[in-house]
Formats: sequence, structure tokens, C-alpha cells
Amino acid sequence: MAPDNLNTSAFGRFVKVGGLVGRVGASVLSEQAVGLLRDGPAKRLKKAENMVRNASRIAATLGEMKGAAMKVGQMLSLHEGLLPPEVSAVLSVLQKEAPSVSFDVMERQLRRELEDFDELFESVEPEAFAAASIGQVHRGVMRDGREVAVKIQYPKADRMVKADLKNLKTLLGNLVGLFTDIDFEPIWEEVQDRLLEELDYRKESESIRRMASMHADLPEIIVPEVVQEATTRRVLTMSFVDGIPPGEAASDRYPQPLKDEWGMTLFEFTLRGLLDHRFLHADPNFANFAFREDGRVVVYDYGCMKEIPAELAAGYSKLMNALLDKRKAAIPGILCEMGVGKNGGTAMPRAMTDPYVDLMQDILRASPPYTFGEDSSIYTSLFELGKSNWQDATDIRFPKDVVFIDRTLGGLFGNLGKLRATGPWRKLIRKHTAA
Repeated sequence: MAPDNLNTSAFGRFVKVGGLVGRVGASVLSEQAVGLLRDGPAKRLKKAENMVRNASRIAATLGEMKGAAMKVGQMLSLHEGLLPPEVSAVLSVLQKEAPSVSFDVMERQLRRELEDFDELFESVEPEAFAAASIGQVHRGVMRDGREVAVKIQYPKADRMVKADLKNLKTLLGNLVGLFTDIDFEPIWEEVQDRLLEELDYRKESESIRRMASMHADLPEIIVPEVVQEATTRRVLTMSFVDGIPPGEAASDRYPQPLKDEWGMTLFEFTLRGLLDHRFLHADPNFANFAFREDGRVVVYDYGCMKEIPAELAAGYSKLMNALLDKRKAAIPGILCEMGVGKNGGTAMPRAMTDPYVDLMQDILRASPPYTFGEDSSIYTSLFELGKSNWQDATDIRFPKDVVFIDRTLGGLFGNLGKLRATGPWRKLIRKHTAA
């Protein structure tokens, strides 16, 4: 896609996604037909190859489209059990930074939104330093000398998202239906709600102020300040808060004790959002954080925030305490109380939950403290568990509120692995789950 030619028409986006689903559907049906003539390991290998090939088509198409199409693709890659692990692994490329749109296009959008742009801004850098599904960020300087980050929504992003929402529910619901009979409705409702919220940068500015207030007495977390006079529904201007980029922070350039400190700060930031504040920063992309040599962490991008129902936060607390206390037999019942179970309201069998509990209890061991990313065994084990349990997980039911919570927890673990962080994870969980 050429940077200046964002596809914003409902029909054009419908055709693109419709063609994608048609190609994937035909490929799956063809593979199933051929599979009738094949058996054993060769059949399984061919099926896996077909899944990866189709996932590559999905990732390429949705990544080009930005908007809701790209965001839904990201969500599909993160929801365990919804798609086979091979498919999710390929779709995970959608988590990487999107290509930016040219500044000529974005400057016109900026000036449309801010009639007093020339009075407010001394300059705005043409090259974006961050780009995502519905907007991108440029550095700038205000007339009073303040350095700022200016988040500009893509022109007609609202039209793109609404066109996608109109088309994708049926099309991607059918796509998911090719692999599983999990109810797509709760996932769709939750993604739709979050996407529509992300379109209004005024709401994001409110979330930034709210998070700043919640963390006012927690100096280890740095929240940017909103520049209200240069903020509209489609433009969000914030103080420019610099830090060590995540890729650099995770490198050998910085000592491991500092990386451990950053990891513990990220861990508590997430626990606090889930259990204490019940207002969760629900976009765990590693690029949404930066790091300081004094151990503090800068948190960016407050467009995807999740209000946590009190009863669900209590359920997660109960679940974590059961893990800490090694009450393995209690896990399926607690999950069922949270609304997570098999179709018909029955609890998941322990044969499904026990292997995951064993892995989590290893992470939460008292001594020696667990190091994320110390080897690939846990990630390999999770992948293999996903493969072995996938067919049994296709009829799991869950409340829509867990979609972004589980996305955030999975992203947290991935970020801790990049930092290779070691910490008293057990003690930190106890701190936030104590009655």
C-alpha cells in the first residue's frame, strides 16, 4: 500500500477482506479433501503447512489495511485457543510496528484539527517515530518551548474502522469458524468496544490524566502530561517523555540488575491495574514502554484501557492465590466461577488445566526466583500445550471482559522474557492479592 493511498472505502475494504476469507476458505476445503486420502504424520504436517500458509495471507492483508482490520488480526493472534498455535504464531507479526503514512498527509490532518496550529507549534518533525493501526506519532516543539509528542489519527480512520466493523464481524467470524466452534461474539464485542474508544483521542487524554493521578505517589511509573490546548478528537498532544527504547533496554548494554528492576516495575504496574485500580493499560506492545537508568519506566499509549469489573478482579485474585498455595484441584472451579469453562457451564477438566498450573507454579516458585527467558522451555511447553489442547479448547466459553486481560498478561510475560527479568514474583503477587 502506498503511504498516501490509505484504503478508506467500505466497499474496497470489504472486497479485500472478503477475497482473503474466500482464498483461505477454499484452501482449507481443498486441504480437507486431500486429507481424506492421507493419514498419519504426513497428514498432520500437511495440515500445519496449510495453516501457516493461510495465516501468512491473513497477516499480509490485514497488516496493509491498518484500521480495525489490522487490530482484529492482532487480537486473533493473541487469543489462546481461538486459532491453532501455528496460525497465531504467524499472525503475531501484526504486533510489530506498522509502516508510517507520509507527513504531507498527516500535516493536512493536523491543520484541519488545529485551526491555531501555527500559533501553537514552533515545529513538528516530518518523520514519525511511532506508527500503529489508526494513527502515528511525531515529535514537535510548542511556541513556549515545550517538547511534545503529537499523536495524529490517520485521515478518515473513523471511516476505515466503521467500514471494517461492518464487514469483519461476519467475514472473520466465518474465518474463525473454519478452525473452531468457540463463540466469536464476546471477542468481537470487546474488540469493537475498545476500537471505538480508541477513535476518540479526548477519551485517551482523560485516561492519561486518570493514570497520572493513580500513579502520583508511585515515582517508578512516568506518565506523560496532556497538552490540552493542542488536543482534539483526532489529535493528542503530550509532553515528550524520553527514555531508553525497549530494544536497547533489553540488550547487553544495560546490567541485569537494572533490567530486573524494570521487569518488577512492569509486573507490579500490570497487577496494580488489574487488581488494585481495576483500570488496566491493555496494550502490552513492548514499544509502549521506555526505560530510565534510575529504574523508572515510561508508559505510553493509553488508547486501549480496560475497566475491570470488581467481581472479575476478585476472581483473578482468588485464582492467583490458589496458584501460590498449590491448590491445583481448585483451579477449574475458580475459573468456572469467573465464567471460564466448557460449553454448557461445566468446569474444564483438570487434564486441561493442570499442565498450565504446573508451568505457572514454576514461575511463582519461592526459590530460586524464576528468570523469564532464561531458556525456551516454558515457551516451548506453552506452545506444545496449545497444540495438544487446541482441539479440546474449541468449545471453551468465557466472559468478554477476559479478552484484553489475558492479552495484557500474555504480553507482560513476553516483555519480561525480553528483559530476562528475575524477581520475587511470588512476593509481588501476594502483596496485591492480600485480603
